[in-house]
Amino acid sequence: MSARVVRRSLAVGLPLALLGTVIATGTATGAQDDRHQRPERTARVTGTAVLGDVPLAGFSNGLLPGTVADDRGVQLGGIGSDIYPAGRRGEFWTVTDRGPNGQIKIDGKKRRTFPVPGFDPAIVKVRVSGKHIKVVEAIPITTRSGAAVTGLSNQPGRDEAPYTYDAKAPLAYNPNGLDTEGIVRAADGSFWLVDEYGPSLVHVSARGRVLTRYVPEGLGLTGADYPVVESLPGVLLHRKINRGFEGLALLPGGDLVLAVQSPLSLPDQDAGEASRNVRLLRFSTKKRTVTAEYAYRFDAVDVVDPGEDDTSELKISSVVALGRHELLVEERTDKAARLHRVTLPHGSGILGSAWDDPTTSPSYEELTDPSASGVPVLRKSLVVDLGKVAGVPGKIEGVAVTGRNTLALINDNDFGMTDGAEAFDANGRLVDSGIETSVTELKLARPLHG
Repeated sequence: MSARVVRRSLAVGLPLALLGTVIATGTATGAQDDRHQRPERTARVTGTAVLGDVPLAGFSNGLLPGTVADDRGVQLGGIGSDIYPAGRRGEFWTVTDRGPNGQIKIDGKKRRTFPVPGFDPAIVKVRVSGKHIKVVEAIPITTRSGAAVTGLSNQPGRDEAPYTYDAKAPLAYNPNGLDTEGIVRAADGSFWLVDEYGPSLVHVSARGRVLTRYVPEGLGLTGADYPVVESLPGVLLHRKINRGFEGLALLPGGDLVLAVQSPLSLPDQDAGEASRNVRLLRFSTKKRTVTAEYAYRFDAVDVVDPGEDDTSELKISSVVALGRHELLVEERTDKAARLHRVTLPHGSGILGSAWDDPTTSPSYEELTDPSASGVPVLRKSLVVDLGKVAGVPGKIEGVAVTGRNTLALINDNDFGMTDGAEAFDANGRLVDSGIETSVTELKLARPLHG
């Protein structure tokens, strides 16, 4: 089946021998942990729009007929993985994640469930008008032959095993599956997406066909019905499960910046869970290669989310270009978020250094003060603490710049799903969480530029 575009309205301790090779430009003396750091004035919400109920089966089958036999009462949601301006005022490109999914414990172990396994991730164009979000275009993401990529796990032993909605029956892995997160649109009309599984960078045609999937060296993904190129640093193979690439920015010159959602599990899972050191990559769309790797350090978790003490809750979900050398970076938990302005230095950062070697000890992730160890940590300054702005919902995953001092924020409502066996009733129908997909308009007290 060929892909179709459907238009419809739907209501770092660096070894001494390597110190000389580290570029110190842009280093910060210590992390931005100052609890008294504040934006200069206050931001405020100027509008909130909500996506109405759209049955998931009708949406999916309208794009690729026959893909969803039973949506189990799930409505379209999960489009808040990212948001990107579509050109006209109030219109945005968004992208779903892998679809409805949750976790249920069986015999004391959590299993990843896919209640609607035929769901195909989609690029969704929306229009925000008053208090309503309207879907005006949807593009299914497909393989070279036009089949649904699906959102199913790729590889046994690396990705979580997929199960049915009740976690009782296993589902087949799918090497084509994508857990899409960030989205930008290139000047030629094609899209770039990032994915959590590989983690990977995915180039998609204007009609949704996967052109190329760029993955870490050594991933060994076989059987995909599209080209797979191992061109990203192999160290990314140590990404935490479900915490691959999440943020994606398109710089004015055409380069992309990709953000790993969480610290890598180096040398092990415990180190990654305790770490505040994450990585951003710069990818040249002309050379089709990574040209820089940047070190970024989270604020302390209780600074981002007062009262939270679990460092592993910290994530980067959105990165947005503010210019050729500046980004807006979102640090968040599921309850709170802060946006920082970040300057990108010249040079390749830590790319190809000892910090890309998984055997380096201590690892970059283990450093409590990377700058003191010679790591060129990105400089950042707080723009706004969203947790202190009334009316901003939780789990903001997408941020778009809409004006000199205005932003659009979109949340991920997880398709109305919760974890646990109680997510579905005795008839296998969703017990909806009541959380809606919303776009929040935010006015900052100061311009983003100048």
